[in-house]
Amino acid sequence: MSTRSVVIVGGGLTGALAALSLARDGHRVHLYERRGDIREAEVVRGRSINLAISMRGLTALERVGLRQKALEMSVPMHGRQMHDRSANLSFQRYSGNEADMIYSISRGELNRVLLQEADRSDLVTLHFHHRCIGMDTENNSVTFLDDRSGETIVAEGDLIIGADGAFSAVRGEMMIGDRFDYQQSYLSHGYLELYIPPSAEGGFRLDKNALHIWPRNSFMMIALPNDDGSFTGTCFWPLDGEYSFKKLQDVEQVRRFFERWFPDVPALIPDLEQQFLAAQPSSLATIRCRPWVVGNTVLIGDAAHAMVPFYGQGMNAGFEDVRILCECLESHPGNQKVALESYEELRIDNGHAIAGLALDNFHEMQDHVASPWFLWTKKFSNLLQKIVPGWYRPLYSMVSFSNTPYTEAIEIHRKQQRVLKYSLIIILSALIGAVTWIVRNR
Repeated sequence: MSTRSVVIVGGGLTGALAALSLARDGHRVHLYERRGDIREAEVVRGRSINLAISMRGLTALERVGLRQKALEMSVPMHGRQMHDRSANLSFQRYSGNEADMIYSISRGELNRVLLQEADRSDLVTLHFHHRCIGMDTENNSVTFLDDRSGETIVAEGDLIIGADGAFSAVRGEMMIGDRFDYQQSYLSHGYLELYIPPSAEGGFRLDKNALHIWPRNSFMMIALPNDDGSFTGTCFWPLDGEYSFKKLQDVEQVRRFFERWFPDVPALIPDLEQQFLAAQPSSLATIRCRPWVVGNTVLIGDAAHAMVPFYGQGMNAGFEDVRILCECLESHPGNQKVALESYEELRIDNGHAIAGLALDNFHEMQDHVASPWFLWTKKFSNLLQKIVPGWYRPLYSMVSFSNTPYTEAIEIHRKQQRVLKYSLIIILSALIGAVTWIVRNR
């Protein structure tokens, strides 16, 4: 493989993995991050939705030898634990295959590990406090401002990678050119995090091997386990309206709201009111754009396809971007143009597809998971997976427990649903016919 110089803008999860992956493939990498080094920062709670890593993310980490490390620092989750308004519990397995699970992992800790591993390579140079302020796609250069010294720096590379998140400066520069499509939409809901501490004995206050959901139709709360016995709870509520963050402005309002809608939560969080009122809700956006490649500049992760977090695929999809980008560069060692075109062709429709699925799952999680019909269909789906595993694969399983392209998973799901629908019609017709014959011939 020909060695190339790479400039990566953004040192979050996807950018850090890209730096490590490309260095492992023999490329020289300079990574620029506008914030400080997260490895030197204290843990700041309340601004980062807990992450669930699954097959796609683990496959990308396996490529750089970090799969086992990630599993060791995560907590496995076998399914959803539902909490109703009376604090009654019900459990839903993710899949009919009991080996299928997703893993709750700390965003900050995983980011630290990736940066540390990248920093160990002689081929990676990390630059912090460097903010992207301009880019020249024709000359393969990016201009940064060092926020500490005030110095302007121009970095050049054979390949420029925009991994700088939902509000990407790299993407903003790419949009200046002709025929760049961009769409950004916000949910009417926002999110706010709450820290659920371990028990006095240091154990988990809730079932540690489940993703906990409090579905309440137009709003909900979830909680994911951390490896220290704590949970990260996240409220997904409307920003305005009757059941919204805006309505809760003092201790008494917060207390009454939780006692009414989430009666088991106050006992889990001793300083609930103080945490809630000290935080500010954040917005939730979906971003789609096209193209992802302009010249020798390419987008990955949220810079290419920011999505709401309700399918747990944001990080996983970003990690898959990195893996496939590296594989395309490896497959076309002497032709970067073809490699980038191949990457875009393989990823762009899939990125848009998972963004749509994440929005669909938002409605499922806040409401449908509590309905008897959903529970019945979920059990039936898991049963089918056991009975005919070679044919029937639930959509959630294909997304979370395989590397099947998102678009392909959606198409398989649609075909299966059509077959099941027609099969059910035939079975019901046969039953009705049989009952009618029996009645007529009595």
